[in-house]
Formats: sequence, structure tokens, C-alpha cells
Amino acid sequence: MSGTTSTDPRITAAIEAGRIPKGISIAWLEQSRDKPATGAIIFVTLLTGVFVLCRIASRAFVLRRTGLDDWLALLGLALLIAFVVLDIQSIDIGSGRHYDYIIYVLTPEEVNRSEIVDFAAHIVYTVALLICRVSGLTFYHRICSIHRGFRLAIQVLMGVLVAGFLPQLFLIIFHCTPVTGLWPYTKTNNWQEGIEDYDCLPWGLVYSVNSAVSLFCDFLLFGIPLAMIRMLDLPRKRRLQLACILLPGVLVTCISIARLVLVIEGQWNKDMSWTYNALLAVEVSEIGATLISLSIPGIKPMWDKYIRRRGHDSSSGGRSGHSTKGGGTKGTSITLNNLSLRPQHHLNKLGSTSDCTYNDTKSRSRDKDDDDGTASTEGIMVRVDFDMTTESETNSQYRRSKAIEAQVV
Repeated sequence: MSGTTSTDPRITAAIEAGRIPKGISIAWLEQSRDKPATGAIIFVTLLTGVFVLCRIASRAFVLRRTGLDDWLALLGLALLIAFVVLDIQSIDIGSGRHYDYIIYVLTPEEVNRSEIVDFAAHIVYTVALLICRVSGLTFYHRICSIHRGFRLAIQVLMGVLVAGFLPQLFLIIFHCTPVTGLWPYTKTNNWQEGIEDYDCLPWGLVYSVNSAVSLFCDFLLFGIPLAMIRMLDLPRKRRLQLACILLPGVLVTCISIARLVLVIEGQWNKDMSWTYNALLAVEVSEIGATLISLSIPGIKPMWDKYIRRRGHDSSSGGRSGHSTKGGGTKGTSITLNNLSLRPQHHLNKLGSTSDCTYNDTKSRSRDKDDDDGTASTEGIMVRVDFDMTTESETNSQYRRSKAIEAQVV
């Protein structure tokens, strides 16, 4: 060991106690990524909070209505904050320092406390991801619940999420027998005191399995808006605009892949704890990116009203309008439930035309809302033209084109 003092009081105390073996330098033990990791974690948390709170404000004060998905997103934000508090505690203890620091500098009590904090943090992390994903499914159900195919897909995916969540949670809780919050770093050559009576799974194995399940669930969850966009009969430009609103969640899958890589590297690397801080930052980013991607559509009304200066009521009224004398074209604001799909896809694969039947009663009701200045349009506006024959026009048998301004949130 070179040198006898350190700027880190814990290293100095370990030197004085004779716990640092020869060959380990103070400079090596002093290396730290704590501040960058903490800064990144706090930044992502604040950014996520801004997006979620703007979403709630947009839906509550601009649209004057909220849904279950909004409150689940708010719950997800609360769980994210709880996870961040535990993460910062774990970083302060020294869980993200070099493995030699954990072995020789931290006291046995500090090592045990770091493992218990990590144990609690990852239970919160697992629950938070489930809540965020359920919020996303609730959002998708709200905008396409009348479509039987999507409704069935959402119900099946809900079952898959719960089926994936339970093994993830149980693997963390029952990683040792008997059950404990402690989690020994290695089974062989174990230097940690007081864990002889426990038989534990390697933490890297548990986290690798959980990361793989999480990645699979992300692929399924964010595949729904991709399928929705593919089935809509839209011009390329409109499709691209809609994709920018609904598909930021694809980035979450990239973050999930990064987490899996860090877990594998951490478990089977000799200096296994050195990637821990980066892992925590990625996990916070995973929850944050999920909440942000699901909040972007909800912020769209506020963006249109205050940033683009397109008043909500005037925009809805101006765009949807009513019957014109010349063209016989009428605009109606409806949800994606009534949005026209590609006819050939609908008939060939769904085998029914009832899922995209236009509900004229609902349109008249929403037109009335437009007259009252309380239009219900929200989110990105997608203009779709389709041909239909109304009951009053049966005798004349002519085709009419109606322009629909459809909301997706």
C-alpha cells in the first residue's frame, strides 16, 4: 500500500485499523463515480417529474378530465422518487466503488446495510416498472377499447405483465434461504461475515433473468402503438407525426438492453461493484423514460394551446366545423375507437366490419360539445378521409366523403 493518508475519512480509518493490504494504492481506493451517477439520477428524476406533472396539468386543466392511466403515472412517479432515495443512500454507503473498497474499507455493518438497501430498492424498482407499464396499457385501452383485436391484445398483455412481474418479485424476495435482505457478493472465498447460514442465488443471475423478462415486456408494450400506426390508413407525413408522439417508448427497450449488459458485466467481472452506479442510473432512466414516453401524448393539448398558440376550443371548432354548403363535408372529433382502419386489413384479418363502424350518435353528441365550446379533442390530430353511405342517403345511393379529425389520446 502506497501512502498513509487519504481525503476519504473512511479510507484513512481503514488504513489506521490495518485493513488495507499491501499492493492496493490509496489512489485506486479513492476513485469514485458517485457524483456523476448521483447527478444523472437527480436530473432524470426531475425531468420525469416535469413531464408527468405537465401531463396531469394538461389533462386536468386543459382537457378538464383525467383517466386511470394518469393517476397510475403519478403513482409511478412517486415510486420512482422512492427508488431514487434508496439509490442515493446506496451510493453514499459506497456500493458503487471498487470491489477492493467494499472488502477492505467498508465495515461489516456498512456492507450489510448496503445489501439491505439494494434489496429494498429493487423491490420498489420492480413494482414501479409494473405500475408504469399498466399505466401504458390503460392509456392504449382508452384510445382503442372498441377495437376488439386491440382490446384482446391489451388484455392478454396485461396477463403477461403480471405473469412476468411475479417471478421477478419472488426471485428478489426469495433469493436466499432462509429469506433475508442480505445478498453475499460471492459464494466462494466469501469475506463477508454472518452469512454462513444462508444459501443464496448469485445476484447477477437474478438480475439477468429479471432484466431479460423486463426487456421482453417492453417489446410487447411498445409494440402496441407500432401496430396501431401500421393499421391506420394515413399519409406518410401524418403517420410520421403520429409515430413521433406514440413511439418514443422504443428508446426504453434500448435502455433495457443497456441494463442487461451492465448486469452481466457486473456479475462476471472481477471488479464487480464498479458498474453498480451506472446500473442504478440506467434503472432510473428506464423508469423515467417509460413515464416520459407515456406522458408525451397527454402533454400535446397543453403544447398546442400555450406553445403553438392553437387554442383548444378554437382549434377543435375550426378544424371539425360543421356542414359546408358546397362540399357536403363535415368534420367530427372522435377517438381512435372510431378511426377508420385499412379496409383490406380489417376485412381479411379481423373478419368483421363492426369494429370500425362509425357511431353517428356519438358524433352528433360531440358536435354539440363543440358548439358549447367544450370540445373533447385532445392529442395529435390525424385527418382521415373515408367513404360512407348514411341511412338518410340510401335512396340516392351516392357516396359522401367525410373528414374526421381523430384523437389518439
